[in-house]
Amino acid sequence: MANERKNMNKDFMWDLSHIFPSREAWDNACAELAPVAAELAALQGNLCSSASALADALDKIYSTMEKVEKVYLYAMLYKSGDNGDPVGQEMEGKAMNLYVAMLTSISFVEPEILSAGEELLRSYINEEERLATYRHKLDDMLRSKEHMLSPDQERMMAMLSDAAGGCQNAFEMLESVDMTFPTIKDENGEDVTLTHGNFGVFRESRDVRVRKDSFEAYFGEFKKYINTFTATYSGTVKMNAFFSNVRRYADPCEAALFANNVPVAVYESLCDAVHDGIPTMKRYLALRKKALGLDELHMYDLYCPIVENIDMKVSFEEGKELVKKATLPLGETYQKLLDRAYAENWIDVYENKGKTTGAFSCGVFGVHPYVLLNYTDTLDDAYTLAHELGHSMHSYFSDEAQDYVNHDYRIMVAEVASTVNEVLLTKYLLSVETDKKRRAYILNHFLEGFRTTIFRQTLFAEFERKAHDMYMSGQPLTAQGLNALYRQLNEQYYEGAVVDELQDIEWARIPHFYNSFYVYQYATGFSSAVAIATRIFETGDASDYLAFLKTGGSDYSIEELKIAGVDLTKPDTVRNAMKAFSDALDEFESLLSEI
Repeated sequence: MANERKNMNKDFMWDLSHIFPSREAWDNACAELAPVAAELAALQGNLCSSASALADALDKIYSTMEKVEKVYLYAMLYKSGDNGDPVGQEMEGKAMNLYVAMLTSISFVEPEILSAGEELLRSYINEEERLATYRHKLDDMLRSKEHMLSPDQERMMAMLSDAAGGCQNAFEMLESVDMTFPTIKDENGEDVTLTHGNFGVFRESRDVRVRKDSFEAYFGEFKKYINTFTATYSGTVKMNAFFSNVRRYADPCEAALFANNVPVAVYESLCDAVHDGIPTMKRYLALRKKALGLDELHMYDLYCPIVENIDMKVSFEEGKELVKKATLPLGETYQKLLDRAYAENWIDVYENKGKTTGAFSCGVFGVHPYVLLNYTDTLDDAYTLAHELGHSMHSYFSDEAQDYVNHDYRIMVAEVASTVNEVLLTKYLLSVETDKKRRAYILNHFLEGFRTTIFRQTLFAEFERKAHDMYMSGQPLTAQGLNALYRQLNEQYYEGAVVDELQDIEWARIPHFYNSFYVYQYATGFSSAVAIATRIFETGDASDYLAFLKTGGSDYSIEELKIAGVDLTKPDTVRNAMKAFSDALDEFESLLSEI
């Protein structure tokens, strides 16, 4: 059983006092911001009366947004440390109410700006120097004009935003707080209570009995609540369909991608390219089955390292040093920022009861990023540290280079910096490792990156789109239907493996499905990162990449990636990643034959 948060060592916990020095200071900020909704609403009707009036209004709006966001992120991070803490629940609820009130009060802004007409807006931008900051924002508004509603309708949509998150909140409460897992016997025959954190360790066990038992116990617990998870996920799908219909998009996928100005063709070409790589995946699975000496390769056998008897335990201290060595090609400034992250408690390291599962990085403009981990001293955890710090450095560089209006990078590029760090870590480990067995172990980890990040996330992406299509076509979303869809995709992507019945309900435990049409960007991000990291490692020149890290949200993601040498409108990036997967598999297969 995980420890209570109050008993955790503060040396390994993030320090939220960098955002607000105390709970009292946070309460005071909330009180000061309470009347802002009314103040912002008073701007309605005069927004575009002159260029200076528009600049004044936008300055006030974004200044307020920065303050409200800071209040919300403090509460969110506090609650993430222990989702069962009623204090954190109350704080996040209070902050969310403030956030929704602000969004509702400014719902008139885009319709009013667009009603002024493009010609007048262009003249204002040329006339008023302060509007240069908002040029990209205004261009983006003009692009979305056909999907804008009337001011009253926009206000209603803003008011819906809190309720729309109800399904995600219900999922989080059930999955992170209310669910408990049974006891299994570990490799030594001792009773251990399963948690979200140690399940990841047990599924890598060399003991097939431990892998199978942990898989069945963990997924079996989700199966008990499968109808509830179906209700929470189908509720999210229904809200997505509602929003896309109201805003006149072809479907929820187009609506989600439109925000980043990404053509649906990019989504579809990713799926096509990964489908072309399935024969290589089948070859990898056959090699895994043979190397593990299995008669059948089950889904619970996919995470066990193929190379045995390798001690690759990595403590948190060792993980920190590995990340520094791997990112040396990114320069001195990058290294100093990593030192700050370690020394200034940007990172919440170990699992505790109620803590949000998995890992994330959260930028706080004007402060610094924060990282949540559930570290268990494995090589995977060192990779997770590298991954999340990649996000954090992206946030830090963007925050430093851009003003608040343009600091926040879009989801489309969100997984690039994180995965560049992972690929650099792999390349560093391979560059210093001469032992064939350990080298094969590292290559196995790299291959797993392709399997879990390109193939698995693309499978998730297909599941999301097909689930939404099912609902849009009038088919009810039932547990049986969603399970059948997920099984069909697993059988397609993991041809040659036994798709166990409990695997059918894995979709129910994926939190990213509540941030719809997000996960495909893990796959495009990984593909982009392989290209970027390979070039940096081979040339030692990270200048273009560092320039990319500073762009924030100042341009569309596809254009920002071109600065780093990646063009996702062409199929080359994903297809080259599939070739890198095949090449790595060739070397891995050769090493296995030698050892």
